[in-house]
Amino acid sequence: MNSSTDTSRSTRRTKRPVRPPLLVGLTGGIASGKSTVGALFAVLGVPVIDTDQAAREVVAPGSAVLQHIVARFGPAVLQADGSLDRRRLRELVFADAAARADLEALTHPAIAAATAAHSAAAGGSYQLIAVPLLTEKGLAHRYDRVLVVDCDPAVQRLRLTLRDGIEPAVADAMLAAQATRAQRLAVANDVIQNTGALTALTKQIETLHRRYLELAAADRPLRI
Repeated sequence: MNSSTDTSRSTRRTKRPVRPPLLVGLTGGIASGKSTVGALFAVLGVPVIDTDQAAREVVAPGSAVLQHIVARFGPAVLQADGSLDRRRLRELVFADAAARADLEALTHPAIAAATAAHSAAAGGSYQLIAVPLLTEKGLAHRYDRVLVVDCDPAVQRLRLTLRDGIEPAVADAMLAAQATRAQRLAVANDVIQNTGALTALTKQIETLHRRYLELAAADRPLRI
């Protein structure tokens, strides 16, 4: 038996299982403050994987997904530089359930693959995976914990009108299209209240950070 074979077998015998990061699904209604919460966790050194960022990556100019979107919805969804006009596409699918289903069938598998790749490369004791539509899509089971950023709908409405420069009626329609506050809270393991000062928000995040580190270090199934 040659030495290379001995070394290969020895490596297989001594390979140790790798504990996977604790995965925390971060969600909340539109304008609830998910991005702010994610940024504050990132300051603590926590890997934050944003599925919205993954969604932008998979429709980059020249991508196969973007080509399929143009084939389905027409060149009007492209901007002058060849990039996707996300606002125009949202307008097309917002009130058309069939069109929205077609768009999701084109994009969701690619977004899931990109998110998984980012997660695998990120490491860390635990990771935050920001998933805006986690509740709506029934994705809570994919995560070890679900963290909901909670906010009074009236505050969301005000933030949304100011942030996007839209009319209150449009903001109301956008809020109505999402899961209700009660539905999000029903799938939550942890809740952050984001209606007060930044100092109060930071304290909640620091408390959860310590809790997630403890959970990540606890006995959990290992990935071979």
